[in-house]
Amino acid sequence: MHVTFLGTGAAMPLPDRAQTGLLLESDDRTLLVDCGAGVLHRLAGTDAGYESVSTVLLTHHHLDHVADLMPLLKARWLAGEEHLTVVGPSGTKTLLDDLLEVHDYLQDRVDLRVREVTPDQSFAVAGFDVDSTETRHSMPCLAYRFDDRFCFSGDSEAFAGLAGFADDCRALAHDCSFPDEVDVSNHPTPTQLGEALADADPDVDRVYLTHCYPHTEGKHDEMLASVRAGWDGDVRFARDGLRIEV
Repeated sequence: MHVTFLGTGAAMPLPDRAQTGLLLESDDRTLLVDCGAGVLHRLAGTDAGYESVSTVLLTHHHLDHVADLMPLLKARWLAGEEHLTVVGPSGTKTLLDDLLEVHDYLQDRVDLRVREVTPDQSFAVAGFDVDSTETRHSMPCLAYRFDDRFCFSGDSEAFAGLAGFADDCRALAHDCSFPDEVDVSNHPTPTQLGEALADADPDVDRVYLTHCYPHTEGKHDEMLASVRAGWDGDVRFARDGLRIEV
């Protein structure tokens, strides 16, 4: 399986970080996880392209994770692609219905299918075996693990249960939105993440920090040191365009 970090930013724009989106590829399977602003543009620059991505899996419905959903649907329609499936937590169908009510000219342009999933569920999406767990965020949000190889936290505070959810995966991509000096809820600081990883001690080869706000600029080294002060595993920052094999 290959994972491409299409967008590693958050709600406050950075010039080199689109909002959240990851592309998973394995054999002839492709899956887009989240679709924030800028992700469609990044996807267009991959070998897969948006033409090959017929399924999107959402962690939650904040704008920086869904802003490019309608642009993706429109691009696929204009490219002659006939299908799009969107999977996500409770409320995903209402989200799509409301978006299409605003952009009513996109109604019925493609065969749009919507499916909702719940915490602690095992299911298949685009040929990938997926497990879900609930995170700690300001709205309902799900973390996912894929084929027992890759885990994505979605947006969440750091806690041992979420870190342990990644046990036996090759890689974990985890929200680390702010440096330690920012007093924040619903997202972790690096010290909090290091402590959660230490408490759970998951068997994972590498942790990638993502969902970076501008507050993290120029502070990557000290943030990595803060995580490593609690957990001595391999941890590094993700960046847009990074492609890893897991």
